[in-house]
Amino acid sequence: MKRIKLSPSALSCNFANAGIQIELAKQGGAEYIHLDVMDGVFVPNISFGQPVVKSLSKCTDLVSDVHLMITDPIRYIEDFASAGADIITIHAEATDDVEACLNKIRACGKKAGLSIKPKTPVSAIIPYLPLCDLVLVMTVEPGFGGQKFMADMLPKCTELRDYRDAHDLDFEISVDGGVSADNAKMCVLSGANVLVAGSSVLGKEDIKGAAEELLKAANIG
Repeated sequence: MKRIKLSPSALSCNFANAGIQIELAKQGGAEYIHLDVMDGVFVPNISFGQPVVKSLSKCTDLVSDVHLMITDPIRYIEDFASAGADIITIHAEATDDVEACLNKIRACGKKAGLSIKPKTPVSAIIPYLPLCDLVLVMTVEPGFGGQKFMADMLPKCTELRDYRDAHDLDFEISVDGGVSADNAKMCVLSGANVLVAGSSVLGKEDIKGAAEELLKAANIG
């Protein structure tokens, strides 16, 4: 079983104090920082682009986990790679050529991630799994923070874990959307090992304590 990793979502930061808050999450055990890039087209909201990714990547040594919720992401892969992304995740639904996007990410020397929205089945991405370092299962509709966790998405994690193990692949399985200490163990038992958490960590007054609590809740040892 892969080590459980916490990836707090920077969207829940107070950006005036983002560096301090990310450091507190790290002290609480976070290994990744999740950076949601939204274009207002693929998802309704707009968040931030390469300059913010570059700034946040420079202010921490956490793994920069960049989630591109943008249409035709191949246009910007090199830009986000240059901005400091360590993992670049694109959406299967956002491009007509998933394979080309994943190959471009890898050609930039970065880890390649692929995400699916709640209505997209795992079967839609099976051909691309050998190119993936991470697969992100959305447990809410992407584009808004603070949504209710959709537990009925967790069988996708189990399906991905079983396929990975059966075919000797090595990608991580991440879940994003409404993840908290209340459902973290459920996520891990289903097969996820990267837990993206926004309001339940960086949205809390005690960020370090919230990170520690979530990781403790996720521990199935």
